[in-house]
Amino acid sequence: MSYNRDALAAELIRDEDERLKVYRCTADKRTIGIGRNLDDVGISKAETAALGITVASVISDGITREQSRALLANDIAVCERQLDAKLPWWRGLCDVRQRVLLNMCFNLGINRLLGFKNTLAKMQRGDFAGAAAGMRASLWARQVGARSTRLAAMMEKGTA
Repeated sequence: MSYNRDALAAELIRDEDERLKVYRCTADKRTIGIGRNLDDVGISKAETAALGITVASVISDGITREQSRALLANDIAVCERQLDAKLPWWRGLCDVRQRVLLNMCFNLGINRLLGFKNTLAKMQRGDFAGAAAGMRASLWARQVGARSTRLAAMMEKGTA
């Protein structure tokens, strides 16, 4: 099953916000666009070639909305590849639940997401109420507030 990429993009924009000038995120990392961490991820050579930007140019000049959306598409593709490699069963979930995992991977990174061992096992077994309860009980939920409430409800119900 394939998820609705436009819906995911809208959800990530809602949850991350979109800023065309560099700012410091809650982890004190230089960030731009829709949650692109410039300190840890930067701008790839392929992105420089395709978009005409570098970390230095982004810091001094910012980016356009189109460049922001292109970076988002690349970041989503990275999350997809990471989930495919580490949690290949995720593709068998319904559209909404796939978007929940992508959103969490985008926010946490794959390594921190993999720390949700019991929650992920419940998702894989189809115990979506249990998975949602695990999400709600996590430190991550306390840190991200309304985002976790929305995502846990989506996981539990399978609807947005």
